[in-house]
Amino acid sequence: MSDRPLDAVAEAELVRTGQASPLELVDAAIARIEARDGEINAVIHPRFEKARAEAAGELPDGPFRGVPITLKDLWPSSAGDPWHLGVKALRDANYCHTEDSNLVKRYRQAGFVIVGRTNTAELGLAATTEPLACGPTRNPWKLTHSAGGSSGGAAASVAAGMTSIANASDGGGSIRIPAAHNHLVGLKPSRGRMSMGPLQDEWSNSVQHVVCHTMRDAATVLDSTSGPFPGDGVVAPDPGAPFASFLDKPPGPQRIGFTTQARDDIDVDPTLVAAVRRVAALLDSLGHNVTSEDSPAPLHRSEPAYGLLSMVGTRTQLAALGHRLGRELTADDVEPGTWQIAEMGAGITGVQVMQAQATVSAMRREMLSWWGDGDGASGLTGGHDLLLTPTTALPPAQIGELAATADEPFRAQLGSIPYAVFTSVFNVTGQPALSIPAGFTNDGLPIGVQLVAAYGREDLLIAVGSQLEQAIGWAAHRAPVSN
Repeated sequence: MSDRPLDAVAEAELVRTGQASPLELVDAAIARIEARDGEINAVIHPRFEKARAEAAGELPDGPFRGVPITLKDLWPSSAGDPWHLGVKALRDANYCHTEDSNLVKRYRQAGFVIVGRTNTAELGLAATTEPLACGPTRNPWKLTHSAGGSSGGAAASVAAGMTSIANASDGGGSIRIPAAHNHLVGLKPSRGRMSMGPLQDEWSNSVQHVVCHTMRDAATVLDSTSGPFPGDGVVAPDPGAPFASFLDKPPGPQRIGFTTQARDDIDVDPTLVAAVRRVAALLDSLGHNVTSEDSPAPLHRSEPAYGLLSMVGTRTQLAALGHRLGRELTADDVEPGTWQIAEMGAGITGVQVMQAQATVSAMRREMLSWWGDGDGASGLTGGHDLLLTPTTALPPAQIGELAATADEPFRAQLGSIPYAVFTSVFNVTGQPALSIPAGFTNDGLPIGVQLVAAYGREDLLIAVGSQLEQAIGWAAHRAPVSN
């Protein structure tokens, strides 16, 4: 078995060709977790003995047979395993879920072996992963800094080489932000591409996929796990061909607008501005029609409505968790900011919720008009194929910089705004978006840029992302902790 870092597709090939057994892959991943995670705190719920037993048994003959994977300790549930969502009350009760979520069923059918669950911000509400319940996850590139959030544990585990791939979720940037901060690929699929059932609904802003090193992992896992289950509320359009088939398919010249403008009150770090311009120049050299753009539609018109719906959603989540525990949660059960957000949600009326949903719907239609063929035949008249932005407005924060305190309960949420300013709007619109590695700051911290396509066009992101991967070669650069 090779000692050099492999992606998940390459690991699966080792098993398929008899060069390694599933148990050997799982044992190797467990050894790396045990050796490296002590200083990073990414894998908070090891599942080692179960994983060894499953790897030694009869695994489905799927495309990732025997490949180790971790689950983010948020939306995906795995039967008989801890499910704490970064919440102290669930941790203290040692709560375990009783069933596999739909996506976990797909992972198992694909042949993946789950070796553990990774750290997350409480309820996924921050752009850092420093929950009071489990402590901070540190960035493998620089341990004094955050791994991003809320899928920081997932991204740190992959960046540190513990596993080649990890489940992650994204309700406002939680795949893309930690991907950018850990030198990884982070594809947020379209709303309805991945089943969120039975715990969540596809009408929500949150979606699931993976963080990984390569576009082929992002595409091939999408082929293995996307598609509806009975009862799913939203189903994304079929691309007409396997997503992996677009990896080597020249996309032809695309109309790409780029912007580094966020909100007027947020200054984008010059390193991020330079990264966008560098990638824009590379896209131009690859034959695309690249133009500098003002931000397409008012990117943040929906922020007050989005915030209101988030408050109601948090209140609803705490009520649901209380039902699971058989008692109402109190302020002592969650972090100060989470409790305050839920308390504000309790005072919001049904009329206000409906008004907020109408605002979000209007913004979604306005935003999507920037994309399209330009002649109105598709209903999208803007004449653009892709938008290029920074993934975040700032490089990774130091540990503690975004952590909430009793005196500053909203410190995490307010401090997260510059990190989600380019990402969260595309959760509202439901569009697919891709963060790719785009270099480093002067002190060695990873940064990323984001490509956004029209709804349902993951195929285009995969094709252009693959072009950029071949030109940049980011997967060859690994965090010092992974060596």
